[in-house]
Amino acid sequence: MPVSWENKKTDSLVNAFLALRNSAEAKIFLRDLMTVSEINEFGNRWQAAQMLSQNESYSTIRGKTGLSPRTIARISKWLKSGMSGYSLIINRLQKHHTSSSSKKGLA
Repeated sequence: MPVSWENKKTDSLVNAFLALRNSAEAKIFLRDLMTVSEINEFGNRWQAAQMLSQNESYSTIRGKTGLSPRTIARISKWLKSGMSGYSLIINRLQKHHTSSSSKKGLA
């Protein structure tokens, strides 16, 4: 029987993330929660998801992130048919970037 990742401990972790107020708090929380290697690994996975959403090739992604083709394929699968978490944040950040850019032009 597979172990569910949804439980009281992970709910508590999600709530901890939701309590973060800014990037400085997020950075110090991540550093206490994970090793530098783990943070870098998640950063590489996030970069791969963003690059896949821009139709970058696996070889380009591998060159920039050092991720294995298998990991890139898994990220691609989750990006296309996962729980839509990657897409949610990619789209939200694109909208935020677009809205921030247009506000700067109005000044």
